[in-house]
Amino acid sequence: MNKYNTNQDRKLRIIISWALVISWMAVIFMLSSQVAEQSNELSTGITQTVIEIIQNATPLWEIGSDQLNHILRKGAHFTAYMILGALVMNALCKSFGIGKRYIFWGFMICVIYAVSDEVHQAFVPGRGPALKDVLIDSAGAFTGIIGMMKYSGR
Repeated sequence: MNKYNTNQDRKLRIIISWALVISWMAVIFMLSSQVAEQSNELSTGITQTVIEIIQNATPLWEIGSDQLNHILRKGAHFTAYMILGALVMNALCKSFGIGKRYIFWGFMICVIYAVSDEVHQAFVPGRGPALKDVLIDSAGAFTGIIGMMKYSGR
């Protein structure tokens, strides 16, 4: 393979990695755009399924659906931003090379997006911004970033 193909392959990997970041941000934006009733319907449906699984596995254990719904909703925040953190870190490393200095920049991209997402929710009927969600999102992003660095041996 000549240098031209290698350089083009690198550019393609960079474009794809940033396209994945933007696509995942769009998924987060779409979920945040759901009005409160729609969002609650989705999480309540998931909660009921999880409760059924738990009750089938451990019939003596009872868990309140409100408690579990809250845990699942916050877990979804953490997970969505953990994935975003990993994708951002991957894109930064593909774009600029391996370096721990990119942890800060990756984290800042995710935190700024989390803040903008909460501001966006202020304009969605029945939803509102929450500092607690930004903190959960940030923790998830940091976990994804560190996980990506550990996984890739960086």
